[in-house]
Amino acid sequence: MAELKDILKKLRSERNMSQASLASELKAGVSTVASWEVGKRFPSRENMEQLADIFNVDLAYLYGESEIRQRIHIDNDGNAMFSMDNLATKIPVLGRVAAGIPIQAITDIVDYEEIPTSLAKTGEFFALKIKGDSMEPKISDGDVVIVRQQDDAETGDTVIALINGDDAVCKRLRKYKEGLELISTNPSYAPLYFDEETIKNKPVKIIGKVVELRAKF
Repeated sequence: MAELKDILKKLRSERNMSQASLASELKAGVSTVASWEVGKRFPSRENMEQLADIFNVDLAYLYGESEIRQRIHIDNDGNAMFSMDNLATKIPVLGRVAAGIPIQAITDIVDYEEIPTSLAKTGEFFALKIKGDSMEPKISDGDVVIVRQQDDAETGDTVIALINGDDAVCKRLRKYKEGLELISTNPSYAPLYFDEETIKNKPVKIIGKVVELRAKF
């Protein structure tokens, strides 16, 4: 069976979640999460339960005792039952997101994706079809990303942002005291740096955080 350090890295990668973001949700230090992922330390039972909630997986899967991710409950007759948390909710896949138009009002819907209902209950979500190769090799043209609507994020997160009223871009975020940088994973594209004045006047606006990548082959 897989070890926790590998399981945790895999789950975090699938959610496109940085160590800092996970630490924030756990109300723990980044160094603590990092130590789990290299096998130097092991989470407490409370931390394990928090991780199971965040990633919506069964504790036995986290402990490496089962390959079944879904949460399993045992009823009064001793029968295994999968958690209702694994019911799915449909969200729209948008072909583009433009400034000044609420997500709910966008009609450029190219498809639908399903996310766990337990995740859907934690916020507002949409999916976006990626165009271009600026996030290669991690995210390719035609891939779909699942996005939680939010106006801020942490350094290392992959975000959807609007720049100067243009269509949305998908970039990795790096924050500074005096501004922020939107970074492509494809080295052919230079990072985009914006100071506080430019963020306000251009404007530059974060509209969501990528929580999952669904590659299209």
